[in-house]
Amino acid sequence: MKAKLIFNPASGNPSESAAQLVELLRHLQTQQIQVEVVVVQPEHRLPAIARSAARAGAKMVIVSGGDGTIENVALGLVGSQTTLGIIPTGTRNNLARSLGIPTDTRNLADAVALLRKGRRLKIDVGQVRHRKASRCFLEAGVIGLASALYPSADDIQHGDLGKIAEFISTLVSAVPSEIRLRVDNRKEIVTHAHLVIVANMPFMGANFQIAPDVSFDDRYLDVFVYSDLSKRDLIGQAMQSPATAPDARTQRFRAKTIAIRTNPTMPVMADGVSLNVGEGSVTVMLHPHRLRVMAGPAGVAATTPTSAAVTEETPPAPTAVAEETV
Repeated sequence: MKAKLIFNPASGNPSESAAQLVELLRHLQTQQIQVEVVVVQPEHRLPAIARSAARAGAKMVIVSGGDGTIENVALGLVGSQTTLGIIPTGTRNNLARSLGIPTDTRNLADAVALLRKGRRLKIDVGQVRHRKASRCFLEAGVIGLASALYPSADDIQHGDLGKIAEFISTLVSAVPSEIRLRVDNRKEIVTHAHLVIVANMPFMGANFQIAPDVSFDDRYLDVFVYSDLSKRDLIGQAMQSPATAPDARTQRFRAKTIAIRTNPTMPVMADGVSLNVGEGSVTVMLHPHRLRVMAGPAGVAATTPTSAAVTEETPPAPTAVAEETV
């Protein structure tokens, strides 16, 4: 099998990247996968590289990196016939956790083996829109406090402890907003909250498990409104054991289109990327089964995909949902 390999040497421990690439190529050769290698550089536009490979007829684009690298490559494959293969070598590896792909970077062989022996699925893709700003997501779209905290929290997790003061300042100054939420054009829901998460996968952020039963291929997005939860409650929710029952005050909906208006305006994020939004509604929509991906065996993934969701169908032609911005 021939494929394109997009390798990010900055993921995980950069000092080990050269040895990691050699090991990865050895395992790919064992699986009889011949790859054209692209080593990620800062100036590269990963969606464009992936899109070009898909248009050239590549059957698979394999990406070795963290969630950000994988998600940017995936943007270029949305709506195409090309399958995304994942070798998780990042810090969090939420996508791999959700899809049942081994995340132990000391043993890449198991993840490589799934490129041959794993399940070939068609998974859902979400999209956040606000006027001219738009971005697709695989994990979640986030409105509110988590979006405001993410930049400093991400820097802290990557070793920049100087961002702790910024994180605390943002947390202390945050206030809840009035949230007007309409799901699938049903009756508008009005509440007050610090946070709304529209989830497509069970994990996001620093391996926060939103809910174990969020499914990436059920043709629905899961909407969580953390109504009337204080900042202390939200932090406790983020730090709780996955086995802990969710707070009863959290409202949950399943929908394909969600319109959200907040007052005061809250920050918005899609898979860790901030969108510059102002007044007006933010719309989150579902693009069902628009991305082909290799996943782990059933029962290993954090979710429980439905068998009907993996049947093949001819997808629509690639559209603007594959772009970084529209």
